[in-house]
Amino acid sequence: MRSGLRLLLAGAFAAFAAGAAPAQQRAAPPMPAGPLSSTAERIYATARPQLLQVRTLVAAAGRQSSIGSGFLVGDDGLAVTNYHVVSQYALDPATYRLEYTAADGASGELTLLAMDIANDLAVVRLDGAARPYFRFGARAAQGELPQGERLFSMGNPLDLGFTIVEGTYNARVQRSYTERILFSGAINPGMSGGPAVTADGHVAGINVAKRTDGELVSFLVPSRFAEALVTRARAGGVPAPKELRAEIARQLKDWQAALYADFNGRGFRAARLGPYEVPESAAPWFTCWARTNAEEATRQRAQANSTSCSSDTRVFVASGLNVGLILLSHSYVKSVDLNAFQFAAYLTQRSQPTSGGWSSRWYTPQQCHEDFVAPSDPSAQPALQVVWCARAYRKFDDVYDVGITVVTQDRSREALVSRLNLQGVSFENALATTRRFLDAIRWAK
Repeated sequence: MRSGLRLLLAGAFAAFAAGAAPAQQRAAPPMPAGPLSSTAERIYATARPQLLQVRTLVAAAGRQSSIGSGFLVGDDGLAVTNYHVVSQYALDPATYRLEYTAADGASGELTLLAMDIANDLAVVRLDGAARPYFRFGARAAQGELPQGERLFSMGNPLDLGFTIVEGTYNARVQRSYTERILFSGAINPGMSGGPAVTADGHVAGINVAKRTDGELVSFLVPSRFAEALVTRARAGGVPAPKELRAEIARQLKDWQAALYADFNGRGFRAARLGPYEVPESAAPWFTCWARTNAEEATRQRAQANSTSCSSDTRVFVASGLNVGLILLSHSYVKSVDLNAFQFAAYLTQRSQPTSGGWSSRWYTPQQCHEDFVAPSDPSAQPALQVVWCARAYRKFDDVYDVGITVVTQDRSREALVSRLNLQGVSFENALATTRRFLDAIRWAK
């Protein structure tokens, strides 16, 4: 362990001290497959009574604040939707309430029973007359759907009315920590929480998101996570509204603990950048890119070659609050015609700590601590200037965004600038990850 590192890590966070009885109803029978258009027609005709629009309303005004979709999963009035559809209520039940509207125009209050933050799922209950409901598909739960199989996604996009969309199943998204199904179909806002079913009408996934920089690139939560959450909801009672935020905090803490156990357990792989050896994650759910300023139109007085690796680990907590991103970046900077003083000034500009946008609702102001870390073995590791910055989450204990910026100090006209950004991490995991990152910056052999 390098001398001075313990002081750096210890001082970095000094600023941060401190029901109704179930009605009897049989599940809708499966439907035979047929030609594309006729299959969609039959599925929707049967599914329509089982679909819901889920609305979050400002209680005092009685007007909707957000909309999504959902679907019934049992004769006891339980329905599945996305957590992000009901998140406003879950975080502030004194301000919001939940309501549903069915395709036949029926409406009523919803009770939130269970949440799965990591998989963006929630289970709600509606009271009233029993309705038909969806069944989960065994083939999908066991991962037996072939790539290219037709799926049919349903929901209420943009509050325009209930629709059905034809698309294809394209297996699990690659390089993703959180399991998602790649669905080649048009999922639009308002369809979140609706079902995506196979030709026999069984649920294979739950609509959750889409990419806005592509065409028909959409994502589903695998149905087995929803089925497990429904089982949990049936076994548990109705949580008191004041307990909901504590449950979100508990799940967030458990999720980041598992994430960093995986991340740190896989370790770093070494990559060469100039005369330096830099750490990149060995986890398969990172994507890395490289760039250079060598081909820019204007003449560069210093050359910079950079790599950046980011994780696909984002989890929605609230509007404006996504957690879980891990980012590692390295830039090898070398003077072209700058003298030592000019190069030092250039490095200072490139190595300023970044804070990103922040909302005082969710975060405390960022605090930073700077130190110099001398290597225990100068022949193996360069001397480092390290700036540690962190901001705490106001509504969740022991959760921070942490960023460190590292600049090597051994040479006057070339240097390495490295950054590590951790989002939604505990204090303990931030320290452990930082130590591993700093120790992995070495001279190339």
